[in-house]
This record gives sequence, structure tokens and C-alpha cells, in this order.
Amino acid sequence: MNGIYLMDSEHFSNVYSKEDKEEIAKYISIEDKVFTKDDVMNHPSLLKDIEVIFSSWGAPKMDSAFLSLVPDLKAFFYGAGSIKHIVTDDFWKKDIIISSAWAANAIPVAEFTFAQIILSLKNMWKYNRTNRRIVCAGAYHSKVGIISLGMIGKLVAEKLKALDVSVFAYDPFISSETALSLNVTLVSLEEIFEICDVVSLHTPWLKETENMIRKEHFSLMKPNATFINTARGAVINENDLIDVLLKREDLTALLDVTHPEPPKETSPLFTMPNVFLTPHIAGSMDSECMRMGHFMVLEMKRWLNNEPLQYALTEQSAKRLA
Repeated sequence: MNGIYLMDSEHFSNVYSKEDKEEIAKYISIEDKVFTKDDVMNHPSLLKDIEVIFSSWGAPKMDSAFLSLVPDLKAFFYGAGSIKHIVTDDFWKKDIIISSAWAANAIPVAEFTFAQIILSLKNMWKYNRTNRRIVCAGAYHSKVGIISLGMIGKLVAEKLKALDVSVFAYDPFISSETALSLNVTLVSLEEIFEICDVVSLHTPWLKETENMIRKEHFSLMKPNATFINTARGAVINENDLIDVLLKREDLTALLDVTHPEPPKETSPLFTMPNVFLTPHIAGSMDSECMRMGHFMVLEMKRWLNNEPLQYALTEQSAKRLA
């Protein structure tokens, strides 16, 4: 089959390693060169007879104009996370399989969150502000809350099994059997904030989840608790968060994502002593990005062997993902 690498050139070597490109070349007739969406739109002959696309950040929008240039396209392997910004209704009308490395990108987010939880249970963030002894919950018989048990939430729950803590979760779509296997106790959204020493948000940004976490939730947080957001800023009402944190300096917020991102220059988030901002670094960075390309190589092999794909997306499943 004929293939092409189609993405931003700056990410090419970070996502598709030398070894993975050599592996792809064993199965696909493909040039060891990356093309951008501008390249193919300006020179559509590059897409002639292309049946397989390997992509990542900088992928073209899969609308009717682009799809008309690749009538033979059978598979699209996206070595990144969300596909919402590239797929259209026109794409779903075609018989093209699409697989995304969303599961690979979940791994570093879970690792980052796990590290943040441990540091939060030790109240490290307050020590950074005051440099004096402070009472902390610690990682012994304390309580950790996870909001949404998707891929990332489940990975965090699995990692927390290594600690002597009680884990609580809010997810109306998770069965009691799944919760039991993860060693978590399902509770209401309000109870998560009321009883947990650390609350970690992993809810996807959907129209239905915008402003899901509001003032009434933050106000319930127990003394000296920490809120972590590695999901999306729009899932919380940031003005409500700011209002509560200004009144309760005992609380801490660790925000890897905001809305907008980055925050406006005038945002109080930059100067509040109990808010710690990181610039969306929880997801795959640098060498971690190669895991996403590798996942797509494995998906390609499954596809060519007529095996079920592990990370294939449908129109319905894509709507539920972040």
C-alpha cells in the first residue's frame, strides 16, 4: 500500500522514531519525509494513490475538499490525542478507519497527576510559599478523589493502589463492578469535594461538561485540600474557583490547563499565592511523544493482519473523548 507522513514538520521526528519509521516501511510504500497540509493542498498530486496516512499535530482537516484529493484513502493513523479539530461529518460518511494515540497520551498525564497527588498530600506547595512546618494529610489513610474514570482516571486509580490511601470517584457512567476492580468508592460530585484531601479532575471537555465544577463544589473542600486540573480549563468555572481561593487561602489549586489557555494577562491566577500554573505539560512531551507514534505502528500491524484495532474511533466514540 502507498502511504504518506502528513503533519507539522517540527513534530515529525519527535513522534515517529527512526525505528518506527523503519518498521512502517516494511509494510507500507512510504517516503521517509514529512509533508505538511500546505504541501498537499498546493500540490495535490502528492496524494495520488495514497491509501494510508500517518499523522499527528498539524493534520489537515478531513473535510470534503481534502477527502476529494485522496479517493483511495483507507486508513488514517493519528499519532496524537483528540481528533475533534480534524474530522468532519464528511469524513464519517467515508469507509475510512481512523485510530488515535489518545491512550498513549493518557500515560504521561496519569504519571504527572500521580506525582502531583503525592506532593499535594505532603503539602509541598504550601511549604514552597512559607518554608515552615505545616500539617499535611500525608499518604497514609488520607482520601483522594478522582472526577471521571476514563482512560486517564483509571490509570491514576491504578497507580494509587501503590499508596495506603482511600480513593473515591465520581463518574455516573461507571459500573460498581468496574469501581471495585479499581479499588475506588463511587460517591456524588459534592461528596468528592467534601471528603477528599486531594481532588483530581479528568473530565473531557464537552458541551455538556462546560462549567461542570462551580463555586458550590470548591466551597465544600475540606481545610488544606488541593484541587488538580489536568483535563481542560473549560470544565470548571474559573471565576468561581478564583472567588473561593481568594477567601480560603488554606486551599491550593494546581492548574495545568486554563480557559483560555494561557490565561489572560490580567488574570488573578498569575498572582494568587495558592494557585500554581503549569503550561499544559502533563501530556506527551519531547521523547514521550514517540510512544504515540509507536502506538500507531502497532495499530497499523493489527489492521494489516485483520485484527481488531485497540484505539479505533467511531463518530460516536469520538464525541465522548476529550
